[in-house]
Amino acid sequence: MVINLMKSHASVRDYQEKQLSREEVSELIEAAQHAASSHFVQAYSIVWVTDPEKRRKLGELSRNPKQMEGAGAVLLMCADYNRLKHASAMQGEPVVFDHAENLIVAVTDVGLLAQNLALAAESKGYGICYIGGVRNNMEAISELVGLPEGVFPVYGLTVGVPNEANEVKPRLPVEAILHENEYDEVKYQTLLPEYDNTISAYYQNRTSNQKAITWTQQMAHFLNKPHRTDLRKFLAKKGFLFK
Repeated sequence: MVINLMKSHASVRDYQEKQLSREEVSELIEAAQHAASSHFVQAYSIVWVTDPEKRRKLGELSRNPKQMEGAGAVLLMCADYNRLKHASAMQGEPVVFDHAENLIVAVTDVGLLAQNLALAAESKGYGICYIGGVRNNMEAISELVGLPEGVFPVYGLTVGVPNEANEVKPRLPVEAILHENEYDEVKYQTLLPEYDNTISAYYQNRTSNQKAITWTQQMAHFLNKPHRTDLRKFLAKKGFLFK
């Protein structure tokens, strides 16, 4: 059942040596392409990184060497308006993609594509892991795989045969994310401490990488750190000027 498969998801960071074939990768991507797309722009591309040296460098730049070098397939999920420039040129029209709305559309398209791909992979027994670390070095990674204007990496996605079985991490309760008719932030005063207890127990009792930390502590530490990439400057180079 699809719902049970979705609820069983856990990130996989240790893969067996088996590499996915071109047919297997193509099958997953073809299924992923049936995700919804705003105005059917399909503003995404995937760079399948098979060259060992590029995978090593990508692992170094994303700070995920084990993932990038050990996975069965390494996919760089990219927002892409370059292809739309070519489509517009065929009609003798200029393409305008430097508005914030177009940035949101592209990133949303990539997210829907990637999640479809992840679900397709897990339905065939593979494990997956998103690698947000590619955003730490977006410019260097763009150069590594030759991304032109209008194209930028959003995250990596590794796929492979799991070498481990991780426990499913407890998500926020539905009550914390579902609001009926009006947004209710008062309930966080009760729900977040309860969720802290749930996550703390999970981290302390899981089979590997035990640690003593709560969810709110994690979020406070994460959101208090400056990001290494000057995103506005980088995206401006790619043609996104936030008009």
